[in-house]
Amino acid sequence: MTFVAQIAATLARGVIGWLIVAAILTSFEILNPREKVTLRQRVSGMAYWAVSIPVSAMLVTGLSAVMAAWNIRPLVTLPVFASVAWAGPLAALIAVLIGAIVHDFFFYWFHRIQHRFFWRYHAVHHSIREMSAVNSYHHISETVIGLVFLTIPTTLIVADIGPSLPFVGLALWLHIVWIHSPTRFNFGPLGRWFADNRFHRIHHSLEERHFDHNFGAFTTIWDRVFGTVHFPEADEWPDVGLAEVDQPRDLGQWLDLPERYRAAVAGEVATEQPARPVAA
Repeated sequence: MTFVAQIAATLARGVIGWLIVAAILTSFEILNPREKVTLRQRVSGMAYWAVSIPVSAMLVTGLSAVMAAWNIRPLVTLPVFASVAWAGPLAALIAVLIGAIVHDFFFYWFHRIQHRFFWRYHAVHHSIREMSAVNSYHHISETVIGLVFLTIPTTLIVADIGPSLPFVGLALWLHIVWIHSPTRFNFGPLGRWFADNRFHRIHHSLEERHFDHNFGAFTTIWDRVFGTVHFPEADEWPDVGLAEVDQPRDLGQWLDLPERYRAAVAGEVATEQPARPVAA
């Protein structure tokens, strides 16, 4: 298969997967809403994905091609499946959960790196005031940042989860998008251990007491371990966004928001509320 054909195949999988995830979660948001998301915001969110998905497809395919050409293999393989083989038919499911928790360790620290060193780019994601499955976009630069600080490390350090369960990748994608959904559906008591939309809502909160909490995307374990956890109360559903800048309203605003955020924090443009400090 040629490099262009590989990109096309990766792009097709990405588009189909995103459409399935967005359709399922949008249905939940409409049928069981916690708050309203306007059609205009859903449509604009699709425009940002229309740019970022092809870029991601090219980067991921390029990385795979380079690793294959240079015969680069994982430096460390964690024998997760072998360690839970005693569970019999449930071994694959348990291995997937452990593998997701291991991956979330790397995501947790990547996420903190974003807040510490790349905040004005990550601020695009935090600027969203009408969060939803479709609106869970990031700035285009984060596809490159994520490749360097998350994709490459997790490609070199992998968890062997044994036989793949059907649709496991789609289910994990569904989860990481769902944590941004304004639906009443949540994990309930399981939310103490697995991140849900109520847990992640705190991370996007406009309230200063919530800043720099709940970095994990799959589990709450790493936030517990490293002291950044904040479990929401039953009725805790804060407003989200940034005080300094509004969420993007078109592709131009999406691309230049990091610079507008920098100017707002530097006092070059007027803001109505105090600036959010860059996370430590």
